[in-house]
Amino acid sequence: MHSQDHDRIFLSPPHLGRHELNYVHKAIEDNWVAPAGPNLTGFEQDICHYTGAAHCVALSSGTAAIHLGLILLGVGPGDEVLCPSFTFVATANPILYLGATPVFVDSEATTWNMCPDRLREAIEHRIQLGKKPKALILVHLYGMPAQLDQLQAIAELYDIPVLEDAAEALGSRYDGRRLGTFGAVGVFSFNGNKIITTSGGGALVTAKTEWAEQTRFLATQAKDPAPYYQHSAVGYNYRLSNILAGIGRGQMELIDSRVKSRREVFAWYQANLKHISVLQFGPTEPALGFSNRWLTTITLDVAHTSVTPEQVRQHLETHNIESRPLWKPLHQQPLFAQAAMYGGAVCTDLFTRGLCLPSGSSLTETDLRRVSDALQEILRP
Repeated sequence: MHSQDHDRIFLSPPHLGRHELNYVHKAIEDNWVAPAGPNLTGFEQDICHYTGAAHCVALSSGTAAIHLGLILLGVGPGDEVLCPSFTFVATANPILYLGATPVFVDSEATTWNMCPDRLREAIEHRIQLGKKPKALILVHLYGMPAQLDQLQAIAELYDIPVLEDAAEALGSRYDGRRLGTFGAVGVFSFNGNKIITTSGGGALVTAKTEWAEQTRFLATQAKDPAPYYQHSAVGYNYRLSNILAGIGRGQMELIDSRVKSRREVFAWYQANLKHISVLQFGPTEPALGFSNRWLTTITLDVAHTSVTPEQVRQHLETHNIESRPLWKPLHQQPLFAQAAMYGGAVCTDLFTRGLCLPSGSSLTETDLRRVSDALQEILRP
């Protein structure tokens, strides 16, 4: 049975309930369609309530949130910013927007996030070169908490502020606390493929009132308080619209069930594919960590199979099933060919051996069986 016989199974499609329409209808009825309004304020309050963050500013994307977050941390032309190599390009692009330079750090093999040893090595070497990093972007990849205790301790030791990129990690926790609230600034994404969505959107959270106010100011074209349009700083058009925030409000009512579903998808794959010895599930939750399992990811034991992740991906395509390679490390991207890299073996190995499986919270048992059967066809010993 091949692609034309079945509906497509997507990697991580949006999963909407009925709640969203209520908020969107209300916004349209009340004519609140601008980047302001009660849904926007309500959505920000929902995120604060859920995460425990003191302040939230809803923005047009997670990338916009990283950009403004780096500005808050004082990053500017000529500065260096520490960043994992194993992440989506949107983590690092805002470094370039500001005329700064990324310094890439390898992953560790458990959580797949930034390696504390390589981080320390990178900081000490940059300081020796007379270039103390201005900030650290710490990512929780695929919703998996990084080794926060160690990474934060190193950042504090060298007095380097942390921007916590929790774009993929809403609903994940470390030591009982929601991810996104550990850094001086935290960032979420509500892109269409995320655990909850506003179609496009993001948010910045912070404990500092003045930083939240500064973010709102910069995100709305940096208009000075005057009866006419006066501007003393460069501003951006980064605010989320009230209509999209309405979708977000409806989605936030469902966040716990969405996290539960994603974790159940991961557990189902693990239970039903454990007999395939060349297939491993990763990353692994750290001792104090709880992952939303945004995407279920696998790696192949290349010593015991000649099948490559790309062959698996293409095989799944013949069954009309979408899968995706793991992130290609940024230090291997043409865009960052000149950037410094500390380590590299771990994330390079993961990229060559790994694949993301369909992980949507709306997957049925029948869908999961289709994926499982297709994987067994190609990986059966």
